[in-house]
Amino acid sequence: MIRDLIESDLSDSWKLALQAHLESDSFVRLDSFLRQELVGPKTVFPMPRHIFSAFRTTDLDRVKVVLLGQDPYHRPGQAIGLSFGVPNELAKKPPSLKNLFRELGSDLGKPIPKGPSDLTGWAHQGVLLLNTCLTVREGEPLSHVGRGWEEFTTSVIESLVKRKNGIVFLLLGAHAQSFRKSVNSPPHRIIEAPHPSPLSAYRGFFGSRIFSRTNEALMEFGHSPIDWERISLK
Repeated sequence: MIRDLIESDLSDSWKLALQAHLESDSFVRLDSFLRQELVGPKTVFPMPRHIFSAFRTTDLDRVKVVLLGQDPYHRPGQAIGLSFGVPNELAKKPPSLKNLFRELGSDLGKPIPKGPSDLTGWAHQGVLLLNTCLTVREGEPLSHVGRGWEEFTTSVIESLVKRKNGIVFLLLGAHAQSFRKSVNSPPHRIIEAPHPSPLSAYRGFFGSRIFSRTNEALMEFGHSPIDWERISLK
C-alpha cells in the first residue's frame, strides 16, 4: 500500500536517500500494518493521498528546516500530511495550530492574518513539515506509535544529516525531541520547545521565539531566512 504511494509521491532524490530503509523488514511490517488498518473499522488519517504530502511538497535538495511534530490530527477534515497544517478552508483551527500562530505573532511582533493555515508557504521555502508518525486512527492520538513510522522518520533525519549541511531541526514536544540523537550536530542546529498543544504551551512554548531563532541559525549557515508570514501558497 505505502509502497505504491512511495512510488508515486516521492521524488527520485527522496527514494534514493531512503532506499535502504524502504527495503527493510521494518518498512515491510509497517506496510502490512497499514493495509490492515485501511480496511478495518476505524478511519485512518490523513487520507492515503496525503500521507506523504511533506515529501511531495518539499524535495530533499531544498530542505533547510525540519519542523518535527508528533502524529497527525485525529479529527475529520484536519490532517493533510504536513505537520500542524490544516486545510485553509477549515473553519475551526486546532488548538495546537492556533498556539503556533500565537507564538509566531508574538515572535514577529505583528498579528498573523486569519485564514491561511495549510503551511504550504513554509514547505515551499524548504521547511519539511514532518511528524514522528505519519498516520493515526480517528479519535485515537498516538494509536500508530510503535508500528514502524519512528524507524522511517529516523531514516529521513539520518538521510538529511548525511546529505545536507546546516539544517535546523525544530523539535516540538517530547516525541519529537526523542529523535535528537539522530541529528549529528554540528554542523546542524537543534532548537527545542514544548509542544504547542494546550497541555504544554504554557510550559515554555509561549515565549520560545522558535521562528526568529530558526532564522538566526539559517543566516549563520549562509541560508536565506524563512518568510514565516508566507503561510500558504493559496
